[in-house]
Amino acid sequence: MATPAKRRAQPQPPAEESGSESESEPESSESGSEEEAEDETIDEEVNIEFEAHSISDNDYNGIKKLLQQLFLKAPVNTAELTDILIQQNHIGSVIKQAEVQEDSDDDEDDDEVFGFISCLNLTERKDTQCVEQIKELILSRCEKSCEQHVVEQLNKLLNDNTKPVGLLLSERFINVPPQIALPMHQQLQKELSEAQRTNKPCGKCHYYLLIGKTFTEATKSNSKKKGGRDQQKEELMFANAEEEFFYEKALLKFNYSVQEESDTCLGGRWSFDDVPMKPLRTVMIVPADGIHAIMDKLKDFLSV
Repeated sequence: MATPAKRRAQPQPPAEESGSESESEPESSESGSEEEAEDETIDEEVNIEFEAHSISDNDYNGIKKLLQQLFLKAPVNTAELTDILIQQNHIGSVIKQAEVQEDSDDDEDDDEVFGFISCLNLTERKDTQCVEQIKELILSRCEKSCEQHVVEQLNKLLNDNTKPVGLLLSERFINVPPQIALPMHQQLQKELSEAQRTNKPCGKCHYYLLIGKTFTEATKSNSKKKGGRDQQKEELMFANAEEEFFYEKALLKFNYSVQEESDTCLGGRWSFDDVPMKPLRTVMIVPADGIHAIMDKLKDFLSV
C-alpha cells in the first residue's frame, strides 16, 4: 500500500560550480542560499510504500519499542507482552517499508517496524505477569480519575471470565498516516473470526479494551472525579485518529494523565499551533458486537 508520510528529508550536498563563477560569488550569499535550501527540505512530504507482514521473531525489538511508547514508565512487563504477541502470530500484523531500490541508503532500516496491530485475550492470559500488571494499572488509574461506580463496573468487566476481554493494540510511529489503519483493522477482524471458528487462542472476545494516546490543551483545567461518560470528547485529540470511533462506541471510558512519565516526543511532549498539550491515556471498553459499525465508519473516514 502506498501512503504519504512526513519524513525529515536529508539535506542534499550543494551542486558543484564552475571555478570562475564560484570564486566571484560572495560568501554571505552562499550561506544564505544554503540556509534557504535547508528550510525547504525540512518536513518534505514523500511517498513511502508500506507492507503488512505476519508477526515474527525478528519484530521483537520494534514491537517492544512501540509498547514502551504506549505504557511509558508504567510497571508493565513489555518484554513478556511482546513474547506473547509473537507466539500467537496467527493474530496480528506489523507494518514495514516495502522493498526499496538497491541504490537506497536506507538498507539498514529495511526491517524496521513502523507499526503493528494485535489483540491479547486478557481472560485467557490472566495468569501472566504482564496481563495482571495491565489490569492493575487500569484499575488504579480509574480509581484516581473516576467515581466509585465506574471503578466497580470496570473491575467487573475485567474479571468476568464468562465474557472475555481482548486488549486491542494498534501502535505506530507518529509519521505513519492514519489511512494504513483501515486495512490493518480489517485484517485483524478476519484473523479474530478465523481464530474463533477454529478454536484458536484469542478468538472469542465479548469486549475490547483499548488504551489510546490522547492530548488535551494544558491550559484547560480538567477536574478529577468525573465519570468516564462525563469527560468531554471534544477536549481530546487522538494520536491515532481512528480511535475516536472506538471512543464513540465505548460503554466505559476515562482519561488519565501521563505528563509526569513523558520525557520524549514519542511519549507525548506536544504543542499544536504553539498551544501546549497535556499527554493522556484514554481507556475504552468497547462491546465486540459494535466493531462492525466502527469498521463501517473507518471505511468512510480513512478510505483514499
